[in-house]
Amino acid sequence: MALTKLDQMYRQVILDEAYHPRHHGKLDAPTHEITLRNPSCGDVLTLDLKVADGKVTDAAFAGSGCTISQASGSLMTDQIIGHTPDEIQDMVATFSDLVIDGENEHEDVLGDAAILKGVHQFPARVKCAMLAWKAASQALTEGEANA
Repeated sequence: MALTKLDQMYRQVILDEAYHPRHHGKLDAPTHEITLRNPSCGDVLTLDLKVADGKVTDAAFAGSGCTISQASGSLMTDQIIGHTPDEIQDMVATFSDLVIDGENEHEDVLGDAAILKGVHQFPARVKCAMLAWKAASQALTEGEANA
């Protein structure tokens, strides 16, 4: 299967996000923290969030996993900062549609994370791409870790 120039560019961005992730590490005193695992691929991700004044003010992730899960964690943490929990839940739903179906009319809310829409062509990788997003959704739904 020959890669188009656009596919090659997307692949390079995904590799860069995975090997040089943004927001990688731990936060001091997160308000929310969760660890999730993807047993089908071996991915493990811990997500730290700081929420203040109704918005995520900082986010970081740590763990190990495949290229897709690491790139997704980097892109997701970068995208959710500055947004409300409700906005983030909408982003999670949009991202889920995108990686399962390959399209969503609201994909522009995902910013650079929309680059992962090609994952829909590889159903076994959907869980890898969703891990960080699922962590954000659950962390915000389950409440404060350090309350």
